[in-house]
Amino acid sequence: QVQLVESGGGLVQAGGSLRLSCAASGSIFTIKAMGWYRQAPGKQRELVAVITRGGTSTNYADSVKGRFTISRDNAKNTVYLQMNSLKPEDTAVYYCYAPTWRVGDDYWGQGTQVTVSS
Repeated sequence: QVQLVESGGGLVQAGGSLRLSCAASGSIFTIKAMGWYRQAPGKQRELVAVITRGGTSTNYADSVKGRFTISRDNAKNTVYLQMNSLKPEDTAVYYCYAPTWRVGDDYWGQGTQVTVSS
């Protein structure tokens, strides 16, 4: 079992910044990558960013490239999402995601609300 605890959401004005954190615990040796998804009201959940276990490779949604940066601190078992130049369309619930090496055994955080006012 893996537990994911997110923090760092909140309300910010357009153009502002927020940093999300996701701390993993439990069977962390099974995790092969970590990432962030988001879901806005009435929309499907979408991938925002993902980083490999070693932190050597990252991938971003086109909508956030150049504004968001994903990173990880393996000593703390924590992944971060630095969000800059936030836009109202970034408003969503952000979920931490941790796929494992076990087929069908993936984990999600509880979600943290990010609201960007115009």
